[in-house]
Amino acid sequence: MASARHDHRTGAGAIADGKAEAIAELMLEVAQCFFRIRALGQKTGLITSWGGGSFGFMRSLALLGPLTVPQIAQMRPTSRQRMQRLADELAAEGLVEFIDNPKHRRSKLVQLTREGAARYGELNAQLLAIASTMGVALDEADIRKTAEIVRQLSDDVKLRSERLG
Repeated sequence: MASARHDHRTGAGAIADGKAEAIAELMLEVAQCFFRIRALGQKTGLITSWGGGSFGFMRSLALLGPLTVPQIAQMRPTSRQRMQRLADELAAEGLVEFIDNPKHRRSKLVQLTREGAARYGELNAQLLAIASTMGVALDEADIRKTAEIVRQLSDDVKLRSERLG
């Protein structure tokens, strides 16, 4: 077990073990990486200028099929209203369409149009092209292990957030 120690960086007398410090450092690095990814996504068109994740939205539909806006919002740490705005924007571009939902009269399903599926394919190819030039010093096993660790940490954060209401 790692020994507890005074955190000299904060000066607050915080007691933390090595694992807690490592998790905190990982969380901060992931946050910084996220903002860099968002900036790159905005420059390449994977993310709208106002921050809406059009690629992620279309990816959900491509992988899972038609979904309601509330279902899409539940899959992300965002509001239904924000996802509705993105759905409306994508519909105006002809990339998604609203269809009747056999399980709910008022809550329409959102699905990719043919144009949307093609655009998703283009964006996915663009993402893979960018990704193929990154992380050259890392091997695939390390990258996959890191992704799994970040996924586990994300799931833990989500559970804790849900408990807080």
